[in-house]
Amino acid sequence: MTIEQDVDKIKEAVLKEKITVKEISSLFSYLKNSEDKQEKAMMNNQIEKLKNNLKETNNNLFLVLDGLMIQQSLSDVSLKPVQIKSKIPEKKVKFGKSQEKLSELERDVIKRLKKKKEKIVEKKEKKPNPYVTLANNLFSGYVKTIVKQKRLASLEKDLIKSNLSFTSVSYLSTLILTTMISTVIAFLFFILLLFFNIGIKLPIITPVTESIGVRMLEIFWIIIIVPAATLFFMYSYPNLEKKSLERRIEQELPFATIHMAAVAGSLIEPTKIFSIISSTGEYPSLRKEFNKLLNEINVYGYDLVTALKDRAVNSPSQKLSELFNGLATTITSGGDLFNFFDKRSQTLLFDYRLDKEKKTKSAETFMDIYISVVIAAPMILMLLLMMMKISGLGISLSTSTLTLLVVGGVSLINIFFLAFLQIKQPGAI
Repeated sequence: MTIEQDVDKIKEAVLKEKITVKEISSLFSYLKNSEDKQEKAMMNNQIEKLKNNLKETNNNLFLVLDGLMIQQSLSDVSLKPVQIKSKIPEKKVKFGKSQEKLSELERDVIKRLKKKKEKIVEKKEKKPNPYVTLANNLFSGYVKTIVKQKRLASLEKDLIKSNLSFTSVSYLSTLILTTMISTVIAFLFFILLLFFNIGIKLPIITPVTESIGVRMLEIFWIIIIVPAATLFFMYSYPNLEKKSLERRIEQELPFATIHMAAVAGSLIEPTKIFSIISSTGEYPSLRKEFNKLLNEINVYGYDLVTALKDRAVNSPSQKLSELFNGLATTITSGGDLFNFFDKRSQTLLFDYRLDKEKKTKSAETFMDIYISVVIAAPMILMLLLMMMKISGLGISLSTSTLTLLVVGGVSLINIFFLAFLQIKQPGAI
């Protein structure tokens, strides 16, 4: 290798070191102005990589210098001692980012950082609901004895898993008060119907012509059915809310697991994975579960494995519970978190696609039923009733009554179908 080639290599190495030092200086200046923890971590990682590259380039430079062969010896030159006078600069020169040539990418980053505004977080004080407070004052003493005896353990579990802002005592007190109010309303409605009829023809309210005893037997069921329906709805509502939350979580879980696998690939602390996913705000249903997990670690002082197992027991979703248990086992055994999240995300995404296909087929079936029941059936029924009226067979109803019955029936069927589809088809991500 010639001297010219060695000199060219030395020039390239020195130029590369200059560029690396310039990039490190630029990143340090951005790091001082950055307030985002995630961006700081990325910048620190980039600085470490640049330092390693600088060391490697420097080592290669010394190897080239050691192998440099000079053919002619340099002549000795006598140097006279020179006295250097210290001179204080009149004006301090500041070297900052204003004197550096910035790339387009760096300019975009600076603009984005300048546009960022601090989010003002307003703390809202939640005041107790007056209705719930009244229920607690009236029935909390009696309800506490029921809760201590564990008679309604399933309802308590559903309350915990459904994320409702109720304690078991408050909800049971509200249930009792609501049932009593519905009983009073049903009794007042029973008294009204005891003396008056309510029909669809004008006048809507007419006096009763039957005897009170017969009328009482006809409408006595109102006093029983209305409170029973209220009690059943209040008792089953936490379970319905839990199932709704489970569906929303399972809609978000496959994509959140892919995100978690990407974060875990950077060898970050496992607890930080949940805080990063929660801070994105892209998974609102999972965010509540992850915040509960972080609260158990940061507030209650649990270790990560204990908190994961506890949240697995109280999670509304079976798949999320399996994810927490599997993650706890992986951490305990010292497994690879990236591989765990990657394999689990593939399984969850496969189940998600199968579930979507099933729901698409069921939607097609419901569409066929809807066309048959809501469009074809009312037309056929209207024709039959009109023919029966003309021929004098069966029930004789006026045209306005027939129209009201058909329109009312179609409206009720539409409401039923909309409610059913809303329950069966959660919002897609």
